[in-house]
Amino acid sequence: MDYFVIITTLVFLSAVFGYINVRFLKMPNTIGLMFITLVFTLVVLAIGTIDKTLLLAERKLITEIDFETVLLDIMLSFMLFAGALHTNFEQLRIQRWPVFVFATVGTLLSTFFIGGLMYGVLMLLGLDVDLIYCLLFGALISPTDPIAVLGILKKVGVPKDLEAKIVGESLFNDGVGVVVFLTIFQIASATGGGGVEVSEVIELFVREVLGGVVLGLLLGYLTYRLMKSIDDYDVEVIITLSTVMVGTVIAQEFHLSAPLAMVTAGLVVGNDTVRGSAMSEITENYVDKFWELVDILLNTILFVLIGMEMLVLEFQWTYIFAGLLAIPIALISRYVSLYGPISMFEKRLDFVPKTDKIMTWGGLRGGISIALALSLSSEMHRELFLVITYMLVVFSILVQGLTLSSLVKRLIK
Repeated sequence: MDYFVIITTLVFLSAVFGYINVRFLKMPNTIGLMFITLVFTLVVLAIGTIDKTLLLAERKLITEIDFETVLLDIMLSFMLFAGALHTNFEQLRIQRWPVFVFATVGTLLSTFFIGGLMYGVLMLLGLDVDLIYCLLFGALISPTDPIAVLGILKKVGVPKDLEAKIVGESLFNDGVGVVVFLTIFQIASATGGGGVEVSEVIELFVREVLGGVVLGLLLGYLTYRLMKSIDDYDVEVIITLSTVMVGTVIAQEFHLSAPLAMVTAGLVVGNDTVRGSAMSEITENYVDKFWELVDILLNTILFVLIGMEMLVLEFQWTYIFAGLLAIPIALISRYVSLYGPISMFEKRLDFVPKTDKIMTWGGLRGGISIALALSLSSEMHRELFLVITYMLVVFSILVQGLTLSSLVKRLIK
């Protein structure tokens, strides 16, 4: 199928589903699009029992899209830059230490908690899965998805300091989570986890994380200097676009973390000091509107894709049961991994009451987890972990996303 036809189909479906949501359902876009696409996919499956024409056409469309490459290598950089660009930098600066600990220590703890518990659960279900592969699953499911989180928090009404923690953690633990996943993936790819030196693992982790952040700082500063030297909103918008595209290429070429680079660059370009000294009022307006449009379009397409991925999954009752058990495991692991960091900072920074519960329930999973699960090999039990991941993502967005607002209102009186 021609790429233009694929893109046209996705944009058309996104427009139709988006219209239905805004006109009738009035849910947050992220939740509404996911819900409508799942219903559409179930209808297609039902029709497929009578006539397989539509089912085969939709399945052909999905199988021809390399979800992992499209999201991780292309879409993710644009969405993370846009998210960071519109993040409250001052609140994030105040909350920088808890955000840093949540994104690093919290992600690592969650990876090992989920991996260990899933290893035990899968053994009880009679599934022979090595611990290293369970840890790999823990790494791919631990990062909260900034794309899903940002889309829902806009309509929830969370206090600004708590929103900064949740958004900041999501932006950074996404990059850290991908690095942790790649590190464990490298170990798992070696024979039985052997053949990899500890020094190699540390080098990979440090290069990806620090290299990504340093690249982001350099890109952000260069973008700032270029924008400050001229006053032409058209060219300045194009400069921000080229920052994301060139930065992603450089990060991929030198094996640095593109997500962390884009988050860092977006925070540098979007902070109030840079805006005030490098952008005129009209430039700031155009830059914001352009990246809001990019963010909305890519988000819309992403969640339509996630809903349609159900067509290519291999559902088995054992896999479904494992997925149901994985939901409380993921929530408990997130709560436990956040408890220590929150206890460290809550008195010093005057945390909102019940921050641990809100951050646990507000830690939504999304397309990044599915993309990482799709990158697993068959030896790593790809089909099993893909079904579990998909069930977690759907539960996260539909159930946690829909109830987050009422939870916040009940806990923060």
